[in-house]
Amino acid sequence: MLTDLHIENIAVIERADVAFDAGLNVLTGETGAGKSIVIDAIGAVLGGRVNRELVRSGADHALVSAVFDGKTATQWLAENGIEASDELILQRRITADGRSACRVNGVPATVQQLRALGALLLDMHGQNDGRQLLDETRHQDYLDRFAANHAEKAAYDAAYRQCRAVLKEIERLSMDEMEKSRRIDHLTAQTEELEQAKIQPGEEAEKTALRDRMKNAEKLTDALEAAHSALYDADENAIQRVADAERALRGLAASDGELAALSEELAQARFQLEDAAERIGDLRRSLDFSAEEYDALEERLALLRRLQRKYGTDEAGLPALLEQGRRELAELSSAGDLLEQLQRDLKKAETAVREAGAALTASRAAAGETLSARVQTELRDLGMPSVRFVTEITPKPRFDASGGDEVRFLISANTGAPPGRLSHIASGGEMSRVMLALKSVFAEQDAVETLIFDEIDTGVSGITAQRVGEKMAALARCRQLICITHLPQIAAMAHTQFTIQKSERGGGTYTTVTRLDRDGRVRELARLYGGDTVTETTLRSAAEQLDAAEAFRNQERR
Repeated sequence: MLTDLHIENIAVIERADVAFDAGLNVLTGETGAGKSIVIDAIGAVLGGRVNRELVRSGADHALVSAVFDGKTATQWLAENGIEASDELILQRRITADGRSACRVNGVPATVQQLRALGALLLDMHGQNDGRQLLDETRHQDYLDRFAANHAEKAAYDAAYRQCRAVLKEIERLSMDEMEKSRRIDHLTAQTEELEQAKIQPGEEAEKTALRDRMKNAEKLTDALEAAHSALYDADENAIQRVADAERALRGLAASDGELAALSEELAQARFQLEDAAERIGDLRRSLDFSAEEYDALEERLALLRRLQRKYGTDEAGLPALLEQGRRELAELSSAGDLLEQLQRDLKKAETAVREAGAALTASRAAAGETLSARVQTELRDLGMPSVRFVTEITPKPRFDASGGDEVRFLISANTGAPPGRLSHIASGGEMSRVMLALKSVFAEQDAVETLIFDEIDTGVSGITAQRVGEKMAALARCRQLICITHLPQIAAMAHTQFTIQKSERGGGTYTTVTRLDRDGRVRELARLYGGDTVTETTLRSAAEQLDAAEAFRNQERR
């Protein structure tokens, strides 16, 4: 339940604090006073789209805070790592350049998170929802929402996805013979070329390093020979000089421990120098190559680079491409057998789709009968005694992602008239009542505790307005309702009423939201009845209307 709303610098509202109650909360006021701005502020704090025009002229930012009962969103808070408390506080700050920052219980949040949380807390019905009801593509969603057929839909979705996957595989393999022949020729040539190349992992880097060494062979040979001579071949080479030093100390090593240690170190140094000399010799001998060997190495590197350019991959991707070609060739060679198996799989998948679709249709048909009866009852309570409301379910030419059904709501508002499409039959006032009837039926199943109606009473008046007000009061027994209205019959049914007034001062426009006591409600109802002409008669009529509304609510409670 929404308990408190704080607004700063939203359009013509400089500052407003609204404390909502349980039951039916009504907002009234002159046209253009700013009633819908309150609804826009609620939409903003629930993650709705905002822009810089929403910020009051001259202000550097706008702020909306909303306080809800924290119990509804406990699971969402846990999933998003936000600590729960008795109150759930949502906040959105919008700067003059259109940027916004969101918080949930003081923790920064994204607009997407705010929107997901808002869907759990509040259901907003605006003036455009009647037009949405005319969109017959939405009727199936309405019916599925009422049917709560989650298991049937999940089973159908799984069967349909499997069937589509088999069809896609069949399409991939079902190419004409000419295309198949071209593909086989291409893959065969590619596979043979890559097989003949016999590419080894890391070969390019290894051969590039060897090629670079060959390029510098003369310089390397001179350096290696000089090093080998200094270590081993020269008359006074390093190994010999170290060996001489070792022998000089070895004779006295037995009498002096320090000399023994030095002798051992010299021996180790000699061993290392001998090993280095041997490796230098090996490396020098490896540089003895012919021009033919160098040319063969360059050709190999050129081949590797050409294949990489040709197939648009690196060295590591060429073996993978070879394996992929082999697999595809094998598939094409056995495509006939695979297609036969896939056709068998497709029959099974199509059977599963039909069975799951039949179960989904059955759930919709059963729910459709109940929904039609329930909505029809609600509409009769709303001043449409002769109404017939029908949920029509017809088969589609073929199954699609939503099942095998076309769902359409039909209505007959007059006795003897056949049911027809809402867009052809229902007036604006009737459309508002159909939407209110659906909301009333769905409210029993929805977990959302707060419903907002922004001028749902468009197109109704007189006794019909009275019935709409009574229906809202009845719905408010189990839900919190917030309603903008111009009709005194609906306003009188409110448990709590606010008036929204616009004034000018100091060259600026200001809108205020005021909670009304009984006297204030009497005067506001009288204004709704008589406009600027408020007389003792209209005041008495307004008071009587309030008393009648209270009596109705008390009777409903009993």
